[in-house]
Amino acid sequence: MERSTKQQIERDEQIYQLTTLVAGDVSLQEVLDKLAEAAVKITGVKACSIRLLDEDAGDLKMRSTYGLSEEYRNKGVVSKNDPVVKAAFAGEAVVLDDMRIDGRVKYKEATIREGLVSQLTVVMQFKGEAIGVLRLYSPKPKHFDHDDVGIARAVASQCAVAITNAKLYSEAIEGARIAEQMRLAGIVQRRMIPEKAPLVPGLDLAAAYIPCYDIGGDLYNFHQIGDDCIIVAIADVIGKGIPAALMMSSFRGAVQAYADTETSKNVAPEDIINKINKLACGECRDGEFITFFFAVICVGEMTVSYCNCGHQPTMLIREGQVMELQKGGLVLGVDPQAEYEIETVGLKDGDYLLFYTDGLVDAANFDGEFWGKERLFETAKMFTEGSAEQMVKSILGYRRRFVGLASQRDDTSIIGVKVGKPVKP
Repeated sequence: MERSTKQQIERDEQIYQLTTLVAGDVSLQEVLDKLAEAAVKITGVKACSIRLLDEDAGDLKMRSTYGLSEEYRNKGVVSKNDPVVKAAFAGEAVVLDDMRIDGRVKYKEATIREGLVSQLTVVMQFKGEAIGVLRLYSPKPKHFDHDDVGIARAVASQCAVAITNAKLYSEAIEGARIAEQMRLAGIVQRRMIPEKAPLVPGLDLAAAYIPCYDIGGDLYNFHQIGDDCIIVAIADVIGKGIPAALMMSSFRGAVQAYADTETSKNVAPEDIINKINKLACGECRDGEFITFFFAVICVGEMTVSYCNCGHQPTMLIREGQVMELQKGGLVLGVDPQAEYEIETVGLKDGDYLLFYTDGLVDAANFDGEFWGKERLFETAKMFTEGSAEQMVKSILGYRRRFVGLASQRDDTSIIGVKVGKPVKP
């Protein structure tokens, strides 16, 4: 029977009101409960149920009902392979005129006890993917018509919107929580990196660390030996983010411990490198490794003894000429039997030692062009008359001018060491 114009207007208004139910500061469960209730009141049926698909279990979980008993709610599992559910997932509005005799109904006895006769099932979809079904129940046979199908689809659509909004909101909250944890982890990590270089008579030292993300895999440290010697260590853990940061933290502790051993027992640098490499081999997994540069600078003897383990070679700048300190061996964490060579180089007043990680030279501009070693060399040679701090800041300033606002993908660490008395910038 055709509905009157007044009834149609009232129903249209009720359908419109459905859109307001998903707004406001309420939980997903409250929204679904309101939608189930609204669907019953608009259509004048006995009950409504909302089930959501659980992909892992392969069935549909009852999420909200209105007008149904607890016994019926828990009558049994509804599989996604149920013929009615499959037809609904295919886009059909499935009408069962009499559930008491329809062969597609699995729980007939429970249906009869509940006083349900006819049923309408429609799918809830998001971006073309089925996420559940909405069902309306009537105690009368052949109850559902074209208008009922339209209302059921409207309610199902609002359910899908509410569920999607709730998931996005939950993901946003989780993302914010993780971001805050990353920020705090970054603060803790930066505490592990010296805020400023130590004061060593006869040396002028400066350092800077620029993480690409909140946390990273770069490391540098200083360890003083007596009055006139200092260990300078710089490393780059392959990778980004949390795994690299955790490995860096563990590696930093090992380097610090072995540096203390060198100080107290006068252990040879090659023995320290071998021990650190074996430790790294135990920690690194496939595809993971650590580049490392270890140097002992002695002002009294005017020497630097170093080992380069697959790291960017430290630059020794003397009278406008650049020499790269290459001797050493394989990256750490690959071969526990790897052998490493230690080289000792004499120093002179006015010499500059520049330690850095590959993030410094691999910085790229918007055209994808790397800053590169040549630009680093030319920039460094311009500031050899100044202090170590001026050298470090100038290099970073020239690099920033080159890359502009282009985002970078690697951390940057740099240490400048000038042999001789410190000079004011």
